[in-house]
Order: sequence, then structure tokens, then C-alpha cells
Amino acid sequence: MLKKIHVKQLTLGMHIDGFCGPWMEHPFWRNHFVITDPKDIQRVLDGSILELWIDTSKGLDVAPGETSLAQTESVETMAQEIQKAKAPSRDTQPTTTAAEYKRAAQICAKSKPALIAMFQEARMGKTVDAEMATQLVQEISDSVERNAGAIISLARLKDADNYTYMHSVAVCAMMVALSRQLKLDEDQTRAMGLAGLLHDLGKALMPMDVLNKPGKLTDAEFNVIKSHPSKGHKLLAESQAVDALVLDVVLHHHEKTDGSGYPERLKGDAISLFAKMGAVCDVYDAITSNRPYKNGWDPAESLKKMAEWTNGHLDPKVFQAFVKCLGIYPTGSLVRLSSGRVGVVMEQSPSSLLKPVVKVFFSTKSDMRIPPEVLDLSGPGCKEKITGREDPKFWRFKDLDELWSGMAPLSA
Repeated sequence: MLKKIHVKQLTLGMHIDGFCGPWMEHPFWRNHFVITDPKDIQRVLDGSILELWIDTSKGLDVAPGETSLAQTESVETMAQEIQKAKAPSRDTQPTTTAAEYKRAAQICAKSKPALIAMFQEARMGKTVDAEMATQLVQEISDSVERNAGAIISLARLKDADNYTYMHSVAVCAMMVALSRQLKLDEDQTRAMGLAGLLHDLGKALMPMDVLNKPGKLTDAEFNVIKSHPSKGHKLLAESQAVDALVLDVVLHHHEKTDGSGYPERLKGDAISLFAKMGAVCDVYDAITSNRPYKNGWDPAESLKKMAEWTNGHLDPKVFQAFVKCLGIYPTGSLVRLSSGRVGVVMEQSPSSLLKPVVKVFFSTKSDMRIPPEVLDLSGPGCKEKITGREDPKFWRFKDLDELWSGMAPLSA
């Protein structure tokens, strides 16, 4: 029997089967589990959600003499009730980048344990928790809708130990933004978000010493890593947890337009639009992120490199749409202005790809730091313009990420 109860009725031994509220507002990454720790009960009571569902066939019932708020034998009925409770709390109203950074940081923080668990369960051959994955994609998608650049930029702040998990969040967010830029419908956009989240699930089946090797892989080791798309596809196909579009991206996001990719060496139009999108998003986050064996490249430098790779690796039209999502100088890019000042890009301007919002903090004329100043290069009367990108490796500003985001790296 499924029963809806007030959170004050929750006791040890009950099997929670769903919270009547948004995934981000309850304190667990899971929706289905037995309560075994008194601290977990207190975490529920301290939260904003007031009602939840329990399954009395898997755990304890309400205490004798107490009544539930509702009960049913139907999982579908319970799911409808939960969905009604979630619906009013969805927020997709546009917001500032600074405001969305705070919400995006919460999404990233809650995503990590969920993705760690997903990868661990994949290693054990267990079915992917499609419900949890879908909820996570919805939260990421809503963040992109509120402010397209915030969560994409913030997910870059992962450290090397966090790469595997936060890479999934970043690619999910970019796939959603790119889908909207390409005018895909809502079902396709949702599928692309899920594909971004799951595209590297096959890496859960890779040997950890090879996956995290702090140096160049041998040919034999690289051949092992090249099996991750096929293994991820097989795992998801057998579980029947996702649709064909998602499976296509999981299997083919390492194909190249000249036919030199893997696992099937597909070429040109034989690679779907969706897999080409996966390739672009995957590559961008990979080369801009710190990895166990190398530090990430500057965002603007990365786009310059990727433009060169449209001759044989990446699809040119998909890449052009991707640049429109991120800007010519993506958030976090170090740039020099016409005044000789150096600054970091904070966010994009809706009116011009070449005129983002920049925080200037260094003068090349005096060769010293100056009080930070935020400039909207697209604003009326602004005479400054970007004259070129700067190499962070040359300048070695240790606080560059904090300057544009106001936050430290997303540590392990």
C-alpha cells in the first residue's frame, strides 16, 4: 500500500517512495529508500517539503491510531500526486547571472552524489535510475532557461577529481542550450539533456587506473578507453531506460566527420545531428577542464582550436550554433581591451557576441593590478572594445575563476 503522510509522521523503518515537492528541495538525491538514521528524519523535518509517500509493503506503516493523508495501490496515481506538488515550484523566469550562479551551485552540489551513485551502480551492472536522471536533467534545463550561461560556466570550476561527474552536468547543460539554439522541439531538447548526462556512463566500466592515469595513455590503454561508448550504449539499451536519441548520442559522440572516429568510424551525414551535438559539447568541456593529466585551456582559446577541428572532426554548422550559445569570448576568457587593461569575461551580451560584460582588473601600462571594474561593452557610450584574447598561462592570475564567478572551484 502507498500512503501519503505528513513529514512529522515519518519514523525509522519507513520506506520513502517519493517527496511531494521539487527534487532540489528535499535533502536527498534519492527518492526511494528506507529511513535508517534519525539524522535523516531531522533533515526531512528541517526542509521545506511537508508531505511524502511511503510504501508499506517495503517498510513500516504509520503508527497505530494515526491516519494517512491519502492512500492508493497505484504507482501511477502516486506519481500524478507528486507531479502536482512539484509543478507550482518550477521556476524558469529569466534572472541575472550572479543570482543563477547560486542556484546552479546548489544543483551541482546535489548532482555530484547522484552521479557518483549512478556510476557505482553502473559498475555493478544495475539499471540506471531513470527517474532520478530525468529530475536532474529538468533542474539543469530550468537553470539554462533562467540564465543560459551560468551553469555551463560554473560546471567548468570542477577540479580534476570531480571531472567525471561534473563533466556530465556540463555536457547536459550545453546540450540543452545547443538544442534551443538549433530550434529542436521540447521532446528532443529533453532527450539531448539526458544524453548529455549519460553520454559517458560507459566510463563507469573502465579500469580506474586507466581512466585516471596522470599521463599519456599507451595504445592498449587508449583502446580500452575507446570501448566506453559501446559499453555505455549496451548498458542503457539492456535496461530500456532511455529512448533511441539518447542511445545514439551515447554510442556515437566520439565519431568524427572525416570517418576517423570511434566506435563505428561513421562519416559525414552518417553521423546524426544529435551525435554531432554531443561531440561538440563533449570536446569543449573536456579541453576547458582540469584533468588528472593536464590543465584545461582558456575558453576563447578552446573555441579557436575547435574552429580548426571543423575540418574533419566537428560539424561546422553545429559548431557555429554552439559559438552563438557561448559567445566568441565565453565566460572565463581572459581578454585585453583597447585601453590596455586586462579583464575576464563575466557574461555574454544578448546584443553582440563580440561585446560581453568584462571585469577589468589589471593595467598593462602600469603593469599592476587595479581596482576591479565591471564594463558592459555593449552598453551605450562604452568606448572600450576587445582587441584580443590573453593567455592565462602567461599571466598566471591565481584568482581568475573567482574574479568572474565569485566562487571557488567545485571541490571533491
